[in-house]
Amino acid sequence: MKIGAPGTGPFAGPAASTALPMTRLYKRPRIREAIIQAVLFLCGVLSILITAGIVYELGKESLRFFTTDLWESTNKPLAVSVDVSAKLLEVGPAGTALRPGDIIRLDGEQMQVESVQDSVIRVQRGFRGTAPAAHQAGTEIFRADRVSLVEFFTGTQWIPQIGQFGILPLVNATLMTSTIAMLVALPLGLAIAIYLSEYANERARSILKPIMEVLAGIPTVVYGYFALTFMTPLLRNIFGRDVVEVYNTASAGIVIGILVLPLVSSMSEDALNAVPRSLREAAYALGATKLETALKVVVPAALSGIAAAFIVAISRAIGETMIVAIAAGAGPNLTFNPFQPAETMTGHIVRISGGDLSYDSIDYNSIFAIGLVLFFMTLLLNIISQRVVRRFREVYE
Repeated sequence: MKIGAPGTGPFAGPAASTALPMTRLYKRPRIREAIIQAVLFLCGVLSILITAGIVYELGKESLRFFTTDLWESTNKPLAVSVDVSAKLLEVGPAGTALRPGDIIRLDGEQMQVESVQDSVIRVQRGFRGTAPAAHQAGTEIFRADRVSLVEFFTGTQWIPQIGQFGILPLVNATLMTSTIAMLVALPLGLAIAIYLSEYANERARSILKPIMEVLAGIPTVVYGYFALTFMTPLLRNIFGRDVVEVYNTASAGIVIGILVLPLVSSMSEDALNAVPRSLREAAYALGATKLETALKVVVPAALSGIAAAFIVAISRAIGETMIVAIAAGAGPNLTFNPFQPAETMTGHIVRISGGDLSYDSIDYNSIFAIGLVLFFMTLLLNIISQRVVRRFREVYE
């Protein structure tokens, strides 16, 4: 057949010679997406502002804690009465020695010690805006003291009633309970995640997953009384009543481990499920067993997600309150024996905030100082988590 001119063949028709109309492409306004994007942006800004507000309040009240004067009795009375204009004070020989630069208080007037000569001190009257006044012989002298950062982080006694604010006993108890909790939650949580991801069938998964969700939904107060009424008697029956105290950090730590177990298992399972199926099939093709594939291929490939789950669980354990407040103990105690009572930072905040604390007192401000330490501990863990995820993250195509 001879091929003729265009438009004359067997498939020729009206459409063959008709040119396609030019379609003009332009961006149509999408109002719903713009609204959703604006709402999401506002939510992100709101979360940042809330975090900034929390940090501001913690920092402001903590600054008051470190700048508030603690008035300590010197057991040194005024030996001779003084009038309003006197700058030389004769004091008794007994009691705490005064030094130049000390801030002292007689009744409502504050003074700064300029020099000391035997039992006579020279002072600057009306210090810090207080009004000079006459004082009678026998008036007790108080000296101002402040909590220093060195004392706060290195002191081994936390007794606010006598002005001792060493946070080490509270930090030590917090780390002890968190360590015990991680010894329980991390291996069990990872084992559960491996089973659910690699071994469990749909029936077993449909049974175990709701059980884990129930554990995550139980109130922490119930966990606290579970630790006190079940775990503590169990430990006392195993190790002896003379060894295990009624309140101890071991039972609190074990129950905290049970509390964070669903968190570890759920996040770890998500990380394991994100590993491509092709890696498993490649391992099976090389003759690896299911256990070898899970431990030597899948777990290393999901290491970043598993590490993030572990660090989030540690942060959750450090911030736990009700379990330690009920089962660990109600007094600061610097001990490394998990069978003895000790008070954690969160437990101490709960205990003293429920008492009769006056606003802007040193005890009240100490709550915020402890809270600021907790904030920086969890912030440090989150930073480590982000670095671990970026360091071990693997991307598969």
